[in-house]
Amino acid sequence: MGRMTGKVAFVTGAGRGQGRSHAVHLADEGADLVIVDICEDIATNSYPLATAADLEETTRLVEKSGRRVIADQVDVRDRVGLKKTLDAAVSELGGLHVVVANAAICPLGNDVPVQGFADAFDVDFVGVVNTVHAALPHLNAGGSVIITGSVAGLVPQATGFNGQGGLQGPGGDGYGLAKKLLRDYTRSLALTLGPERIRVNAIHPTNVDTDMLQNPAMYQTFRPDLAQPSREDAEVTFPLLQAMPIPYIEASDISHAVVYLASEESRYVTGQQLFVDAGASLNMGL
Repeated sequence: MGRMTGKVAFVTGAGRGQGRSHAVHLADEGADLVIVDICEDIATNSYPLATAADLEETTRLVEKSGRRVIADQVDVRDRVGLKKTLDAAVSELGGLHVVVANAAICPLGNDVPVQGFADAFDVDFVGVVNTVHAALPHLNAGGSVIITGSVAGLVPQATGFNGQGGLQGPGGDGYGLAKKLLRDYTRSLALTLGPERIRVNAIHPTNVDTDMLQNPAMYQTFRPDLAQPSREDAEVTFPLLQAMPIPYIEASDISHAVVYLASEESRYVTGQQLFVDAGASLNMGL
């Protein structure tokens, strides 16, 4: 406990799922939080996104840890909005030390229109860039930037993963391209910020038990042999992605890595691609 005492962390996509888990774990370690989420749906994304009530619940959980928190409804595609929220929050909280660029969508399915490619790429890549670049003026030596990647997103779209057909449709293509570019973005930014002693790392999860995984479009991706597969149907093939025989990991498994990369324990760790994936990257030859 207390590894983040005296630090302020900025987390996007904090309404639920991984983002909420990261915010709460960082608060439990002593950090004050700035949290944002779009809190509305995106038309091409078939599963519902977080709501204002979800973001309020994350706020409550952070405050339960006794930490200060500033929450706002902001779309990561809106750099001006991000900057406005972050500038005001840093002024109130007294600084910024950690950025967790986590917000993402995954609009799957061959029936997704071409706009789904743009939406996925704009949220998953441009949104990360907007988040990090809005934060850069506030970061100093010892700062840490943590980017959420994806094991599935790193697999060449033409080959798919483990015979399951890959991430389908324009939205899947946009998601995959965004995650691949984030890998190189992390490396380049780490080199650029190294002389400033600001660290930049990416975490690449496998299946995580959140709404991005648990939805009909994802079930169809894992069970293309069925017309309307259920969660139980998909859980037959979920384990094929990992070397370990498990269907998915928990958001908290990623959060433990986030806290490590945010803390002084990783003060010389930068430019890394950390796979928290139960061996999925090994399975897929990444």
